[in-house]
Amino acid sequence: MHPEDLALLSPNLEKVTLARRQVLAVPGQPIEHVYFLEDGVASVVAASGDSTMTEVGIFGREGLSAISVLLGSDRSPHETFLQVDGTSALRIGADRFRAAIADSPRLKELLLRYVQTFLTQVAYSVASNAHSRIEVRLARWLLMCHDRIDGDEVHLTHEFMSMMVAAQRTGVTLTLHILEGAGIIQSQRARITILDRDKLEELAGDSYGQPEAEYRRLIGPIGRGPVTRPH
Repeated sequence: MHPEDLALLSPNLEKVTLARRQVLAVPGQPIEHVYFLEDGVASVVAASGDSTMTEVGIFGREGLSAISVLLGSDRSPHETFLQVDGTSALRIGADRFRAAIADSPRLKELLLRYVQTFLTQVAYSVASNAHSRIEVRLARWLLMCHDRIDGDEVHLTHEFMSMMVAAQRTGVTLTLHILEGAGIIQSQRARITILDRDKLEELAGDSYGQPEAEYRRLIGPIGRGPVTRPH
């Protein structure tokens, strides 16, 4: 972010403490704040008619909440909440956020480039959930979380993971045992440790990598480095 654009936001940024499952945006309700995470991972989830929740996208310190504000809406039909442990974020009132992007076309352009990367991620999530086996979906999701945290441990229950990859909890548990048996991860209660990222990327295949490449093209570094595959 250009220093002048950061200076537009900084006076109105408030540091706040977060907790797991803390809601950052309520479906259908006016958005009061925009959050920039300093750590942790947040989920954007959609609810079906029977109240089944499905994750459609995630973000960490590379992004921000409430992209609908950037697109001219004051609310979203989706819920956003913190899913992987984080401790803090910077937040700004939605009205002050709108004023800052109105004052700086350069800032607005940067943030709209982020929207493009997020929409690319959403598209790949839909394709992966529709066509990929559960082990591929889980590998992709673990890689995306790994990109957004420090260290190799992802703290999350099997129940939450089932929502993230659109699968039954029993299927997630079985798949984690398979990945653990292959030496790719270590699975403990509410904690997954990534042991072999290269094998995880190999398993995820083409379901992982394009949204990350789009982020690097439009904005800058993300994650643990570019994925390279033979052409």
